[in-house]
Amino acid sequence: MQLPRLFHWKFLIGFGILTIAIILGINAVVNVSTRDRVYQSIKDIPANKVGLVLGTAKYLENGQVNLYYRYRVEGAVTLFQQRKIEYILVSGDNSRKEYNEPKQFREDLIRKGIPAERIFLDYAGFRTLDSIVRLQKVFGQSRATIISQEFHNQRAIFIAQTKGIDAIAYNVKDVSPGYGVTTRSREFLARSKMMLDLYVLFTQPRYLGEKVVIG
Repeated sequence: MQLPRLFHWKFLIGFGILTIAIILGINAVVNVSTRDRVYQSIKDIPANKVGLVLGTAKYLENGQVNLYYRYRVEGAVTLFQQRKIEYILVSGDNSRKEYNEPKQFREDLIRKGIPAERIFLDYAGFRTLDSIVRLQKVFGQSRATIISQEFHNQRAIFIAQTKGIDAIAYNVKDVSPGYGVTTRSREFLARSKMMLDLYVLFTQPRYLGEKVVIG
């Protein structure tokens, strides 16, 4: 009885170590392969026609404004004002009538002074992969500036590189470690899922649809 039980625990421990090593390895690959495509400085980032804002909820469950959301709005406004982008494409989730990420972004961008005619909305950006693929397939952009926090930008750039899109990214202000601990923890799993989607499952966006001309 002892030998099978010992083997069982050794197998579980070994499997756990291997899984952690794979997850950490994927994280390192993403970080290294995208480091030359993400920018911290408005001064240094090249100009592009379109800035792609990756969506997120405006409000948290406690009713407070989501800082990830606020900083992405501010980053998009700064890029536009500094003439680093000409148009803003907001890609987010509108899977339910009562939940509309792109619309909320649009309203706040207009309040910040962005002309309405310079804002385009992608209502089917349910995941980062969907947003990146639709950027090319639906909105006809083979180049763009992605706008989000650094950890998110790295994953988005990796997807763009895999899909042959010449994308760079602007890292907007990040949240404090305590505020974002859950999101950062999920990011490790999101990157592993991304690899499965790209290289094993060959996952496609949920929707594509008619093409939209920006500008």
